[in-house]
Amino acid sequence: MNNKKQGSISRMLGYAGGHKGLTILGCTLSGIAAVLGLIPYVCVWLAARDVLNVFPDVTKASGLERWGWAAVIFAVANILLYFAALMCTHIAAFRTARNIRRAGMAHVLGLPMGFFTGNQSGRLRKLIDDNAGLTEDLLAHKLPDLTAAILTPVAAVIMLFLFDWRMGLLCLLTMVLALCCMMAMMGGKNAGFFHRYQKEIEKMSGEAVEYVRGIPVVKMFQQTIYSFKAFYNAIQSYSDLASQYAMSCRNGQTGFLTCINGAFALLIPAALLLASGGNVKQVLVNFIFYALFAPACGAMINRIMYMSEAVMEADEAMARLDELLAEEPLPEPQARQRAADAQIRFDHVSFTYPGTSRPALDDVSFVVQPGSTVALVGPSGGGKTTAASLIPRFWDATSGTVSVGGADVRNLDSRALMNQVAFVFQDTRLFKESILENIRAARPGASRKEVEQAALAAQCGDILEKMPDGLDTVIGTKGVYLSGGESQRIALARAILKDAPIVVLDEASAFADPENEYQIQKAFESLTRGKTVLMIAHRLSTVQNADCILVLKDGKIEERGSHEELLAAGGVYAEMWSDYQRSAQWKVGKEREAGKEDEA
Repeated sequence: MNNKKQGSISRMLGYAGGHKGLTILGCTLSGIAAVLGLIPYVCVWLAARDVLNVFPDVTKASGLERWGWAAVIFAVANILLYFAALMCTHIAAFRTARNIRRAGMAHVLGLPMGFFTGNQSGRLRKLIDDNAGLTEDLLAHKLPDLTAAILTPVAAVIMLFLFDWRMGLLCLLTMVLALCCMMAMMGGKNAGFFHRYQKEIEKMSGEAVEYVRGIPVVKMFQQTIYSFKAFYNAIQSYSDLASQYAMSCRNGQTGFLTCINGAFALLIPAALLLASGGNVKQVLVNFIFYALFAPACGAMINRIMYMSEAVMEADEAMARLDELLAEEPLPEPQARQRAADAQIRFDHVSFTYPGTSRPALDDVSFVVQPGSTVALVGPSGGGKTTAASLIPRFWDATSGTVSVGGADVRNLDSRALMNQVAFVFQDTRLFKESILENIRAARPGASRKEVEQAALAAQCGDILEKMPDGLDTVIGTKGVYLSGGESQRIALARAILKDAPIVVLDEASAFADPENEYQIQKAFESLTRGKTVLMIAHRLSTVQNADCILVLKDGKIEERGSHEELLAAGGVYAEMWSDYQRSAQWKVGKEREAGKEDEA
């Protein structure tokens, strides 16, 4: 991939678009400002020379005012140019970070839906948002400083040897030693630190999101963060890595700070030795210059260190972003077919999840005729959700063919396929928007009346009545919260509004209480009327009236037939039905025993 051959800065500037010129202008201005910032030190040397030449009658020093104003002008010019440089780079950096976020999100939206089942939302947020933020800091602050850090040492070295090469050599020696300490600190075993650091931050961010989602469970069972081992281990791993790095940098950082601040200690004995050899006034003038200029050199080295650290962070950020961008979307068909009807057909379909060896589906074949209902039941891990997810192309089958309306789903345009299928998930996702917009997400062009009709068909009338603003009530933060069953009815309203010819129900009533389940079953009637339905269910009472029931076990179809046929066969389904009935009777029996005790 050609992008990998480019440096991180080149990659970032590739996202700058029309603002790339602003970045270049800002860096140029920063370099000029840095050079201008050195001239006031020369003005100080010139002023000190004029004073010492007429000492002790300093009133005869005629050039002081001229050198003073010159120093002020160059200092102000340095500030104004640097301010202009940062304005340019900030504007460009904000636009570049925006474009990186857009590119990341656009790519993610094109990935198969199965990608999101194996990637935590916290990790994806870290990859896109936080990494874009790191590039923003580099382009806005560190890149113009990088230009200054390149130009300033060249000008500084010239100035170091401009007045007294011996004092200049001492200052240069401390700069070289400081750079050596910095290289030692960031090289060796610490060279890959930022890669490991970003991975730990990414892992901790993902686990933090999962932990926050699980806080109600943690509180319910009176546990602590230590009980949530994944998050606790992520924090501990990050802490250990940061501590190890800090300790490994101890000697290098000490040496670095000693060198950049130690020039003054070397200049004093050097000046005394030089003064003992002759021209005291000239040595004193030079000493004043180098004593003032040495701290400026230290600040310059400091800037180089922070700049190099930012570049390493940006390198890692772009590398992590490239990992995401390397995820391949499902291929779009070259010769696109059209679905003739709403038939679903699985023809010797097998599927194995990436990174696993055991197939989730193994040679599965069945047909759901238009307008009929087929239910998938069976033990957990049998492949029910996997089979359903292959219809809207969460994944592509490893072998065999999944077709809709006689067309292989791999040969259907993704938009056309999505228009054919309404998928109601077990885990409902509602946006922090109004109920109106949550339902209208299924068909953005729908009118308010159509949304309201869909809500009523999904038995959401009682929900709207108790909401303070009806359809306009905001869900979530700064709004109201819905129960699991109520959220599921809103999701069903979405599916009804979409009015797709194929409906896939993945345990859509799993989290509903008895009252909500009754409402959801009524909503199912509106949703599935005249539609091709593939239903996944654990509550066997919901599939009794299905035209055909498929029993999936270990990725294979063990049995198929109607409810009555499967009971008569006395196989896996009959055993599941018996267990289900005993469970229901056990609950009733317990209630009866409690009633008898009350009567007694």
